[in-house]
Amino acid sequence: MFFKKQKKEIPEEKIFEAEAIRATDIIAPSSIEIKSGGLKLGERFARSYFIFSYPRYLTTGWFAPIINLDISMDISFFVHPIDAGLILKQLRRRVTEVQAELMERESKGLVRDPALETAYKDIEELRDRLQTAQERMFRLGLYLTVYADEEKQLDDIETTLRSMLESKLIYIKPSLYQQKEGFVATSPYGLDQLGVHVSMNTGPLSSIFPFISFDLSSNEGILYGINQHNNSLVLFDRFSMPNANMVIFAQSGAGKSYAVKLEILRSLMLGTDIIVVDPENEYEALSGAVGGSYFKMSLGSTNHINPFDLPMPREDEKPEDVLRSNIINLVGLMRLMLGGLTPEEDAVMDRALTETYAAKDITPQADFSKAEPPLMSDLEQVLEGMEGAESLLKRVRKYTKGTFANFFNKPSTVKMDNNFIAFGIRDMEESLRPMAMYIITRYIWNKIRSELKRRIFVIDEAWWLMNSEDGASFLYGLVKRARKYWLGVTTITQDVNDFMKSEYGQPIITNSALQFLMKQSAATAGVVQQTFNLTDWEKELLTGAAVGEGLFFAGQKHVAIRTVASEQEHQFITTAPEEVKKIKEEKEELSEE
Repeated sequence: MFFKKQKKEIPEEKIFEAEAIRATDIIAPSSIEIKSGGLKLGERFARSYFIFSYPRYLTTGWFAPIINLDISMDISFFVHPIDAGLILKQLRRRVTEVQAELMERESKGLVRDPALETAYKDIEELRDRLQTAQERMFRLGLYLTVYADEEKQLDDIETTLRSMLESKLIYIKPSLYQQKEGFVATSPYGLDQLGVHVSMNTGPLSSIFPFISFDLSSNEGILYGINQHNNSLVLFDRFSMPNANMVIFAQSGAGKSYAVKLEILRSLMLGTDIIVVDPENEYEALSGAVGGSYFKMSLGSTNHINPFDLPMPREDEKPEDVLRSNIINLVGLMRLMLGGLTPEEDAVMDRALTETYAAKDITPQADFSKAEPPLMSDLEQVLEGMEGAESLLKRVRKYTKGTFANFFNKPSTVKMDNNFIAFGIRDMEESLRPMAMYIITRYIWNKIRSELKRRIFVIDEAWWLMNSEDGASFLYGLVKRARKYWLGVTTITQDVNDFMKSEYGQPIITNSALQFLMKQSAATAGVVQQTFNLTDWEKELLTGAAVGEGLFFAGQKHVAIRTVASEQEHQFITTAPEEVKKIKEEKEELSEE
């Protein structure tokens, strides 16, 4: 007998009805392939590890370098408490065994075993602390799962992890043939499927706590801003570092000048002298507020700096070394002023400068304090009598006659006898700004070398100097030697690409113990990330930073920071046009009253 199975009819609308998409469909990878030494999740690879051995002592925050690695990683901690009574019984048995072994060695006259003695002391100490409830015992399982786009990257990550941990006598292993269990253990299921545990008491266990508060504060120094990680204060003395130099990178309008003015105000209160090269006359109001000296430098200005001025040799300096160094720097200035020099012209210029000083009785054996430095016109006279100097003579006359002579061919009239001194070059023709910055910076450096004082030298828009090789070389030399003269150089620039194009850009950063990175454009963020070895999160922080926010580096430490000013400080340092106008009007109203 045959029975015909009836087909169940499916409504037509059910055939074409799509199943609803659930959250798990969105989260889950397209495929999972489980191997002995790893997983393949869709197009990515993963590998799980466990830590199975620890040293006798663990330092606080030892796990922080692993957490701060710029790699994709999941970490899980499983802490299982152990009954104190059970542990005390085991320790009592163990201490009896160790004590018996020590007595046996002693009875046989064997040499003492330091390892056994140390174990005996450690066990007894732990027993005392457990008995008095000062410590508890736990079983710790610490697991990691790392992710990469290629299997070779997983091998490289494993090498990095091993080198970092084994240097601390901590050992790690991949969970071979248990990659699924390892992946589950590091996923937010709360399931410890690996079960690789190490017994640990409260003290060492607390050192593994991964959430370390970023802190950059000391008992001395000034307030730089608010630590955005924990709202603590960033109090710091830049002169406590190996060098007191700082570089500041930020796009226009990010608040870099505002932050520097805050530092200037607060440093003045601690007795630090301030010198500023100001390309946009932004520090003029601040100078007036603190009773400083502000020199406006231009072709029509009454303030002059003679490029041939000499520094006074200090007790530990030889006059011949000072003169030689000054002539070398002057040759660099002449390259900048004369549009470059051929090797022959370079040699002629070096000899001409030496003879120009000699004509004023300035020789390596002379007393510089009584000497009158030459002028650019004296160099012109020397070149007139030298063979092969015709081209140089024509180019030098551009600066000894006509409108340029008022700036380049005059004795110095500025005096650096104030706690705050600024040189404004906004009114200088744009083509002459690099030369003006070079001359002013050389003059300041010569004065700094003559007298040892705690000073901060601010060079705003430093990329003007970095545009020429001689200017960049001089700035690098200044930064490198500043520490010997109790000087901190602050280099500010908004054009990161131009700064880094120079071969001296990276060395200047390397010789600056402090760095302040503020808002960056998308075009320059990549260069900044590569230069300062930033994580992707830090790069995004800089591209999206608000005015006055950024990353503050001091040696090996760095924090996200927000600069803040009091109402009184804000009035002195703001450059917002609407605020400047309002403050000016309020002052006029008060003066009328």
